[in-house]
Amino acid sequence: MTKRAYGQYCGLARALEMVGERWALLILRDLFVGPRRFTDLRRGLPRVPTNVLTTRLKELESVGVIRRRVLPRPAGSVVYELTNYGKELEGAIVSLGRWGAKSLGEPRAEEIATPDALVMALRSTFRGEAARGLRLGYELRFGEIVVHAQIDAGVLEAGEGALPAPDLVIETGPALKALMAGEVTPAEAIERGSVRLTGNPDLLARFVELFPIAPLPPAA
Repeated sequence: MTKRAYGQYCGLARALEMVGERWALLILRDLFVGPRRFTDLRRGLPRVPTNVLTTRLKELESVGVIRRRVLPRPAGSVVYELTNYGKELEGAIVSLGRWGAKSLGEPRAEEIATPDALVMALRSTFRGEAARGLRLGYELRFGEIVVHAQIDAGVLEAGEGALPAPDLVIETGPALKALMAGEVTPAEAIERGSVRLTGNPDLLARFVELFPIAPLPPAA
């Protein structure tokens, strides 16, 4: 069980006791993209110490948020996946990601992007109401990382890997955040060379409309 106890008879306190330890929410973030082996989680969270990752997985399993599943091939291989109870956290994870994205500036020297983080960023910022009636496929190339966003009538399917026939391929880097946050316009991003496009360039403006990062509210 978790070590931290707040001594509060409160749902929020209980939730923090279950998933509030360091690295726990990032482990869950990656598991929302799909089941992961221990080595997959380690690769996606390269700064987490192995013993801490082992402890967090045991804690999350003990409170019924994740479970282990043994795969038939290769024999004895184990993956971690969310339970139905754990899946109920999706709204909270998405909302936290959307809220935290407002405070993203330039990446710090030690910060990296990962495929799972980018997939969840797409899910967190997606505006389904703006996508009604649309059928579009975007492919994002962020250095060596390739993820996709397939939209069908307001429903998003985002994942790692390329699309067979995307409507627009966006090759970019950290400048993607400035574009999604409206700090630069699509035309400015193209002119500056911070994005490279393959496909219909008009769909870049639609991408920004569908995946916006809201600005920080003014200080009171």
